[in-house]
Amino acid sequence: MNQPQTSPPLSERVSDAAALITGTRTIRCPHSGCRVSVRYRHVTPDEAKRLIDLATDHTRH
Repeated sequence: MNQPQTSPPLSERVSDAAALITGTRTIRCPHSGCRVSVRYRHVTPDEAKRLIDLATDHTRH
């Protein structure tokens, strides 16, 4: 059962925006209420996929 995703708090959104300036990507778990996120930059496409899969699969954290 998928729950709707809620927006992260303003402080996290500001931090995510600042990270974008440095070329860092932030991926968040889409599960409502889950605060897990992964940030990365300068990784191979395979590693980026692995990190995205880790962050978005709520059963793994």
